[in-house]
Amino acid sequence: MAVLLLFFLAFHFSRSISTLAQFLPATRLRESGCGGFVVSVVDYGAVGDGRRYDTWAIQAAIDECAAMGGGRVRFPAGRDYLTATVVLRSRVVLEVEKGARILGGTREEDYPADAARWYVVLAENATGAGITGGGEINGQGEAFVVRRDPRKNVMVSWNRTGACLGDECRPRLVGFIDSKDVRIWDITLNQPAYWCLHLVRCDNTLIHDISIYGDFDSPNNDGIDIEDSNNTVITRCHIDTGDDAICPKSSTGPVYNLTATDCWIRTKSSAIKLGSASWFDFRRFFFNNIDIVDSHRGLGMQIRDGGNVNDIVFSNIRISTRYYDPSWWGRAEPIYITTCPRDSNSKAGSISNVLFVNISATSENGAFLSGSGGGLLRNLRFENVQLTYRRTTRYPGGLYDYRPGCQGLVPHRMGGIMMEHVSGLEIENVKMRWIKSNSRGWNNPLEFTPSTVNKLSFHEWLSDVS
Repeated sequence: MAVLLLFFLAFHFSRSISTLAQFLPATRLRESGCGGFVVSVVDYGAVGDGRRYDTWAIQAAIDECAAMGGGRVRFPAGRDYLTATVVLRSRVVLEVEKGARILGGTREEDYPADAARWYVVLAENATGAGITGGGEINGQGEAFVVRRDPRKNVMVSWNRTGACLGDECRPRLVGFIDSKDVRIWDITLNQPAYWCLHLVRCDNTLIHDISIYGDFDSPNNDGIDIEDSNNTVITRCHIDTGDDAICPKSSTGPVYNLTATDCWIRTKSSAIKLGSASWFDFRRFFFNNIDIVDSHRGLGMQIRDGGNVNDIVFSNIRISTRYYDPSWWGRAEPIYITTCPRDSNSKAGSISNVLFVNISATSENGAFLSGSGGGLLRNLRFENVQLTYRRTTRYPGGLYDYRPGCQGLVPHRMGGIMMEHVSGLEIENVKMRWIKSNSRGWNNPLEFTPSTVNKLSFHEWLSDVS
């Protein structure tokens, strides 16, 4: 399949990639924490009763393990280890045994003064650090809910310094900053108060066989955020959370060589989303064999800050999307590709060379392909794509969602594929099907402004009502 996808890219895209090795992200990741030194946090005084803080004992075990050249810091099963922020060191792997939990503190004083370092577990400038063991790291996100709301929960805010905005002033769960050769595997990350797993300016990261669970009604509890980080592989992960599940962001530098395969995702926002932080480029991404279930949006790009997107493949992906309350970004689009300036101080980036192959979707809305005057969508290809449109909720349709920024929520006639500011779209073996019993007269295959769309190619395209 990988060779076939490369052939599609090379043949159809004007700026082709010459070899598979050049296109796919590096997968020769080195093992983390390969030293043989093993320590137990219990031996350093950890109580593990879930009430008394074990921070000092955990940090002492990590520091001694690092001083011995690296190894594993073990959290024995059957205990809950309450902690403020602990700092992971180079060549040290946290081994949280099955039946053990690390519980993040819920007080502001449990975290560093710098809000950028509000994590339960934090690694910074580390090499070969990791987390494993079969157990759980729990952010106790429920404690940060000020008021439960059926539309969207109202969350706590520690915004006293102005360093962060609104109710987004909450601690993240696990963070790796300026680190390399990171590995996270066989671990459950549960109930983050804010983002769950955050990579910042990291290189050579392997994430596999992890489960992420976030409160489905709480905002901003993203699954995996890949920020300014390169050569990242994500595989065999289960992500069930309220906000974006896999989310590359480019804030201080480009993001390239990202592979995500064999994952299961449910989210009230985007299952896969590039942006919206998008000041730098996104290049060479490969998403394959992913199930997206009951999500508000399937495959998304929100380019708002001038960065460019090139050479992206989505293959063998099964999607179901549905409406949720409009307070959440998204209107059930199975595919959502957009670029427009965030505000009057921003510029539009471009999106080009994107392949969708072997995609099936059942949704309450159509695909949304929206460039802008200063940022066209170029060279998009849909091949072997099946789109089924079925209404299942009572939320209103007829809205296009440009948020954040741009035009906001816009009333609009719904289309199977909506297009604007597109130059180069190839459609081959694409089938659209409307379920007659609940389509309510919506069977408009294509919605676009002709003056903004050109270079369209259709081959074996079918639209039908059943």
